[in-house]
Amino acid sequence: MVSATSEPTGDPARRVLLDAASGPLHPAARELLVAALERGWADPGRGYAEAAAARRMLDQARATLAEGLGVRPEEVSFTGSGAQALRLGLTGLRYAARRRGPHVVVSAVEHSAVLVTARDAGYCWYAGRSPQDLATVDPASADLPPVAVDRLGRLDLSAWAAALDRPGVAAAALQAANGEVGTRQPLAQAREATQGRGIPLLVDATSTLGRDPVPTDYDVLTGDARSWGGPPGVGVLVVPARTRWRRPGGWSPAEGGRTDDDPVVPLVLAAAEAWRQTATERAAEAADAHALIGTIRAAAAGIPDTEVVGDPEDRLPHVSTFSCLFVDGEAIVAELDRRGFAVASGSACTASTLEPSHVLRAMGVLTHGNVRLTLPLRSITPQRTDEVARFCAVLPEAVAAVRGRLRPR
Repeated sequence: MVSATSEPTGDPARRVLLDAASGPLHPAARELLVAALERGWADPGRGYAEAAAARRMLDQARATLAEGLGVRPEEVSFTGSGAQALRLGLTGLRYAARRRGPHVVVSAVEHSAVLVTARDAGYCWYAGRSPQDLATVDPASADLPPVAVDRLGRLDLSAWAAALDRPGVAAAALQAANGEVGTRQPLAQAREATQGRGIPLLVDATSTLGRDPVPTDYDVLTGDARSWGGPPGVGVLVVPARTRWRRPGGWSPAEGGRTDDDPVVPLVLAAAEAWRQTATERAAEAADAHALIGTIRAAAAGIPDTEVVGDPEDRLPHVSTFSCLFVDGEAIVAELDRRGFAVASGSACTASTLEPSHVLRAMGVLTHGNVRLTLPLRSITPQRTDEVARFCAVLPEAVAAVRGRLRPR
């Protein structure tokens, strides 16, 4: 029997979730998921009636997402996670352009899946290459570091252009907005630079789809169903017909040959239902969340020796990060948890959330005493306005309590 090893602290009826990066599931999507587990269990590639029903469900879910993303259904593939979509998307772009060289241009604040894939792509390309191949790449470009950002977390476009001009660049990747500090990236200008050089661009929208306008300046687009109230285990990979993309290795029958794994039909159906449920109120939802995050930013800024990071206006509507001097981020998380508030610390872009944030480090801002909040959708948490007000009232007391315990006696 599976059981929880620990229970949340505080009154369960009054607990407040302000770390919604990985949930919770939209109620309508949850209901559909339960029903789909009964009806959509079959392998959609089989020939019997139950499999045909699962195929119809999968096709319907793909069509729903494709319409919302403004693409054709055959251009949408489902993966096992947003991180997997990032790895597949970037690997396919680089492999299709491998004759140009080994390098992928990325910003210093990208998701760890992008940073690791970009680095490993170079290692793999150099391994076993002939002297003639290696002669085509300038040795000075053997180590292509990530492109710098400013103190708001926004891409340095001049440095981006310079990196694209280095020899041996096969592809580039840039987030639509940073999932940790919220700052939006200049996608139009960044893609203009890549297009002018014939370099394909992957856009990471794993933190933004369903919460911000769908990007249009891309050659490959990735997403994660959790960002719009869908279930974990569903990533989205969009490869338009115009894009040169090729998967390394042998052909696979799964998802148009873009992955080895067939999607879990009930999870995909739940993801599509969450998208459908939230689509009609997206603009009003974003405006409301933007105002609430503004309230949180103001409350945090009023605490002594606290730095609120990211662009104050040109940002995701539902994300906020601040750092408190003289305290440890995990200590603040624990204190707020004791008071009934679930928040996060560390980096939103790595698998280990308690690691110091590479995003904040790249921005040149305070990296310890870090607290990160991701608002749930209003359709999931209708009382979130009151919950934000309670959080803003408790926050100064919580920080003061942690600092008080650290003062020498």
